[in-house]
Formats: sequence, C-alpha cells, structure tokens
Amino acid sequence: MSAQEERDALTPPTALYDHALRLLRESPGEVPPLRGYLVPQKTTGTGHALLGKSAQSALREALTPLPGDPATLHRRFERLGIEDRDRHLIKSTVAELPLPADQVDRARALGRRLVRTGTTVPAVTVGIVLLGRLGGPEDIPYLRALGLFRELTAPAVAALDTLDRQAAAVVWLALHARRDELRPLVHALWTGDRQAVRTELVVFPASARLVDSTTARRIAEASRLPDLLGHHPHDVGLLARAGRLLVRMGCSRDDPTDLLGYRDAVRVYDTVVGRAAALPPTLDNAAMLLSLALDLSSGTGMLLDRPPGRRAALLETLGRLLAESRWTRAGATANDADHPDPPDQPGDTTYDADQRRRAEWFHRTRRQPSQQPAAPGRFRIEVVAGDPEDRGPVETRVLIDGRPVVAAAFCRGPAHAPEYLLDDHRLRAAAEPHEVQLAEAHCTEGCCGAIYVTIRRDADQVVWENWRQTVGTPAEPALEPTAYRFDASAYDAEVARAETDGSWSWRARTVARLIRGGLAERPDLLNRWDAEPGWVSSGFEDPDTAVVNFRYAPGLASGDPERDDSPLHFRWDIPDDGTPPESQAAAALHRLAEEDPKRYARVCGGSRERAAELGFPWPDDVDRRRR
Repeated sequence: MSAQEERDALTPPTALYDHALRLLRESPGEVPPLRGYLVPQKTTGTGHALLGKSAQSALREALTPLPGDPATLHRRFERLGIEDRDRHLIKSTVAELPLPADQVDRARALGRRLVRTGTTVPAVTVGIVLLGRLGGPEDIPYLRALGLFRELTAPAVAALDTLDRQAAAVVWLALHARRDELRPLVHALWTGDRQAVRTELVVFPASARLVDSTTARRIAEASRLPDLLGHHPHDVGLLARAGRLLVRMGCSRDDPTDLLGYRDAVRVYDTVVGRAAALPPTLDNAAMLLSLALDLSSGTGMLLDRPPGRRAALLETLGRLLAESRWTRAGATANDADHPDPPDQPGDTTYDADQRRRAEWFHRTRRQPSQQPAAPGRFRIEVVAGDPEDRGPVETRVLIDGRPVVAAAFCRGPAHAPEYLLDDHRLRAAAEPHEVQLAEAHCTEGCCGAIYVTIRRDADQVVWENWRQTVGTPAEPALEPTAYRFDASAYDAEVARAETDGSWSWRARTVARLIRGGLAERPDLLNRWDAEPGWVSSGFEDPDTAVVNFRYAPGLASGDPERDDSPLHFRWDIPDDGTPPESQAAAALHRLAEEDPKRYARVCGGSRERAAELGFPWPDDVDRRRR
C-alpha cells in the first residue's frame, strides 16, 4: 500500500451534510441547481442486491435493537449488504419502526448524529426519517441541506413537511421546478428575499402548461402566501395570483388532493373571495373567480373543513359579484393584459380564438354555481366544463349528500365526461344490477386504477353499492363501502334532467354529441364502409372542431374482417361553420351515408405497413409532401 493509500485509509469519509454545504457554496449565488446534486460517494455494499422480504428482514435486523451510535449502524448495514438502492425501503421501514417511550430520546439523538455525521445514503436516510418523526426546529437546516442530494430529496422533504412546510416546499421547488420561467421565483425563495418573492410571485406565468397542482401548492407553501396577503392587503396582482394558485391546486386533471393537503387553503379562499370586489374585471380574473365558484359548488373545494354555512356564504359572494355588469362585460373586449401569455405576433388568430372561447365559456357558465336547487336532495349531477385556458376537462360530477363522490374517494383523475356517463345512459337504474366506472386515472386504469360502483333498482328505491377501486391489478376494495339508497322517482328525474341539459356545452361539442348519437342509432352509416365508430368529441387542440374517429378493416361489414388485429384508424375533423349544431350534425351524418369517409378523413393510427398495403398515405408522408 502506498503512503497516499495509507493516508486515505486513515482519513474518515466526509459527512454527506458537509459535502452538501461545500457544493452549495460552489453553486452560483449559493442557490442549488435544478435537480440538485448527486451524492459524491456510493455505498459499496456486497454487490448482491437484496430483494423483497430479504431486504426488509435485513433492515429490521440492522435496526433492532436501535444502535446507540452511527458507527454500529454503518457496520450492520455493511455486513448485511444494505445499499443506496435500498433507501426507499429504509424510509418505509424506519417510518413504521416501533419506538417505545423509553427509546424516543435515544432514537432522536441517533437521528441527529446520523444527519450531521453520516457518510452513506442508507445511514443518513435512517437519520432523516427518525428526525421526521422526532425532530425539532434545530434539525431543519440539516434536513434542508441534505435534501439537495437527489438520493435524499424524498425522505428529507417528507421529514421537513412535518417540521416546517415552508422549508420543505422551498427544497422541493429548488429541485423540481423545471421551467425556466419559475427559476427567478425559486431563487428569491431560496435566498429568502421577501420583496423579490412578492414580485416574482405576481409576474411568473401561472398557466396549466407551467404549473400543475403540486407545484401550485408548493409555491403557496414556500411563499407563505397568507402572510404575504396579510402584509399587502391592497395588492390586487398578488390577490389574483393567490386565487389562480387555488384553482391550479384543485384541478382534477392533476391531483386535487394538493388542495386538501394545503393547510392554509381555507384562509386563502376567505381572503381571495373577501377581497374579490377590488379586482379589476379582466377576463383572466373573471375566469379565476368562476373557477373557484365551480370548485366550491361541486368540486374538491367542497371537501375543505369549514365552519357551517361558510362555503354557502363564499358562493353567495361570488355569485353576487359575477352577476355585476362590470364582470358580465368581462371578455367582451379582451385585450393582451387579460392574458398571461400574449400573442407572438400582432393579429395572432389562435390567440384571438382562445380569448373568444374563454369569454364564451365565462358567459355560458357564470350562473351555474348559483343555480343549485333549493332542496338538492341526496343525489345531484353537475356537468362542469373547466376553463378553456387550462384545457380543463368536462366532468360529470355526482354529489351524494352534498359531497362529490369522485373527488372524495379518487384522486388520480377527473370524473368521466357526460358523453360516457349520460349520453350512453350508464347512470340509469334498472332491476338488473350493472357496474359503472365513474372515473379512470389520467394515465389509464391499468397504470393507476379506476373507481366503480354498482347501480340497481330495488322497488321504489335506487341503490348504489359494491364500491371498488382498482389500482392496476388485482382489484382493491373501495375506500367508501357504504351502500346508498335514493328515492327512485327523484333519482330518475335527476338523471333525466342531466341527460337533456346541454347548457354546459359549446357548439362544436354539441355537434360531436349529436353525431355520436346518430351513429349509435344508425350503426350502418359507418358499417357499410367497413368501419365502426371510435372516439367522437370536440378537438383538444382546437375545441371549435368536432372530431370523428373510426376504425377500418376490410370485410368488417360482412362480419368477417380481414386481419382484424391490424386495423387502420381514421380521423375526420369538422370545423364549426357557425350554423346551428343540429344542421352541422345532420350534414355530417348525411355525408357519411352518401360518401365513403375514408376519402375525406385521414389516417391517424395503425401501422405504416398496413396503410401502404391498403393504399392510404401515412401521416408523416402527407406532412412531408406538404412541406
């Protein structure tokens, strides 16, 4: 062994906490970079990864009895082969570790020594989780620094969440706020410059493209939003941004539990609504207030814990405000100041169309939150179309005893669209029980699950029972096993009302619904062309277009399709021409009856080889020829 190697062997490894401080000092402005740092040294381990129960057993052995010093824990981990890759299992095991009262002080002392002097990811993870359970204010700086290592971010943020939500949010944003537009705000939050925080909080774009529900919650937590609002009661820009963050937190397309997890949500709601009269009546502010009202009326905002009567008072205030003439005129002459992302070029028609759609949505929807029935009963259906600016989903919200059942029991995706639940009559009750999927995860059921209920008629009652959730496979029992019973006549009347109420819809969406209904009544319209309908709705990128998707396989009309496992998928876009939806839908159905849709629709799925085989151009080839 060389002299250098002997010195290295005798030199104790540097604590990860000291590494974090050094890296932070070397970073520009002493602000951590996006995604943080990598741990400079890795645990060597045995080279044989422990799996499943073996790893869990090894961890329990290493932690029982809880050692009194870090060196003992390091030796146990090394002997048992615990490595960096086991940190997620370490986190869950230590979180559930029984700690009798006579061991609490010892565990806290061990945790503090590990975060201050620990040199490996597994050992420091143990310390972080112990302090998440037992730590105090003096531990926050250490957890904040260690959280800058990617390998330790998750346990450090979880521990900080129990000790200091603001510190947890700052660390999370420093590592996860990837958009360049958010970095000035992150810099201000990290350095603690409160004036800069206020300034950057108001000016950064808060569109759905940049800010999801978790980012919105973390921004509100990191900026201490209630304090800012309290210190600047006349800052209408800050007030509008606070409302916008609440809207983003409650978005059902993301994770609405972020709103429920935001501890100051009720305070910020009260402040925003209480001061809303001071806001300038721009389209952006009108859309924000209406979105809050819709959420309070039938969304996640209903589930926040408020004093009795407080939610109704907030809704009444918003309804009265949005009925004022200055707000009803909002959007009639929309200008650049109303929009967070001005157009790139003067006369940008896409921008103008977006503004027009948003203004139409506001005028179409603004009365909905205040039109609740005087005696709503146990069962109510609200179809809610979200702000077009956010590409909000259209949801069929079912409320039982005043609670939105999907928002209360399922946080992975919005309630299904009315085309699925209402147009296809899935909520109707019959003597024969049938199971209905109320919502599916935004990523698909196979990934993150769905929620189901069984509906049946029982004499003069309708029963909703056998709730279940699926999380991939196998199925898991639902969180809410209760069987609900409703008066059948009242239930039938409410379903019929919702099925025939199209007040939430815009022209292209109505055209698509009418075409979809026509294809259901006359399947021969597509079948005669060896085709069958697929998804039919308004376009996502262009909501002013009705979109008809269909599947084609030669021989499908005869019942013996050729290579049915390799069909082609077509898309037919029908731009809104301004005529009544009934006329547009009738014209589309007539064209399907008279002319093969494969001549005017375009291939949008299948395989390039199959398209060439059947004589149709593949989309890439069409685009290349156009260029």
